[in-house]
Amino acid sequence: MQELLTALWPIFALIVAGYGLMRRGLPDPHFWPGAERLNYFVLFPALLFSSLADAPFDDSALPRLLTAIGLILALCSLTLWSLRRHWRWPAARFGVMVQGTLRFNTYLGLAVVTSLFGGEGLKLAAVVLALLVPMVNVLSVVALTGDETTSAKRLLRPIVKNPLILACAAGALFNLAGGELGGGVDRLLSLTAAASLPLGLLCVGAALRPQQLGGEIATLAITSTIRLLLIPCLAAAVAMLLQLPSMERTLVVLFFSLPTAPAAYVLTRQLGGDSQLMAGVITLQTLLAALSLMLIVTLITAIPG
Repeated sequence: MQELLTALWPIFALIVAGYGLMRRGLPDPHFWPGAERLNYFVLFPALLFSSLADAPFDDSALPRLLTAIGLILALCSLTLWSLRRHWRWPAARFGVMVQGTLRFNTYLGLAVVTSLFGGEGLKLAAVVLALLVPMVNVLSVVALTGDETTSAKRLLRPIVKNPLILACAAGALFNLAGGELGGGVDRLLSLTAAASLPLGLLCVGAALRPQQLGGEIATLAITSTIRLLLIPCLAAAVAMLLQLPSMERTLVVLFFSLPTAPAAYVLTRQLGGDSQLMAGVITLQTLLAALSLMLIVTLITAIPG
């Protein structure tokens, strides 16, 4: 427990610092949108590319790991769409439910993985992201546009233009082609990537909106409980059913234990969803994750095997 606390508290300290700096107007109100764009389009893609460029695609547990992710995502998606038919949620609301349940804070996830498993875990986590990010983006767009005809172009646009997905694809192809990062390129990517997670965590804190927690308390509480507690239990059951090794099992459960992504607010607003409710979900889940992640990771790492 002491080691886990030591690994996790600096991560949430950076999130709190980001919120505090934003509230005090430091360094400047215009800094945060620019910093988030820099991280999203440059720093974080460099981290993903460099991690996937020499990721362990020959890991014998990798097929089971990817099968577990696909199965968990399928079960959650089918349940959500069944609930939508029963409760007749409009797309503006259903899109929030889907993103609040299936999307995840990538910065937080990779920061926790790095603290727990170092570079080896980071490379394996990048493989997980290569599958999860495009699938979750498609499901989010479908949910937010469910009350209208959705063209293939509208579904594919967020994938084709997403720098994280492009970086994952480029890194995986580079790896499979047998490429090697030499001539100082590996050092350049390492320096660029090193700034990504701290800056990303600060931006997560700056994006928190506590003022949005006053409305729809029941919806916020239910969505957060499902995301932070129930889905991790499902993920743990699937991981153990497929007999994943310890690190792979922890990675699967961890990524399905993360709070939803701050970027969900932007997509919700762009596609006409309930952005106020989305802001509340993001804020509450991020705050609660400081406790729920500690609980989930403690339980999953205590399981032998």
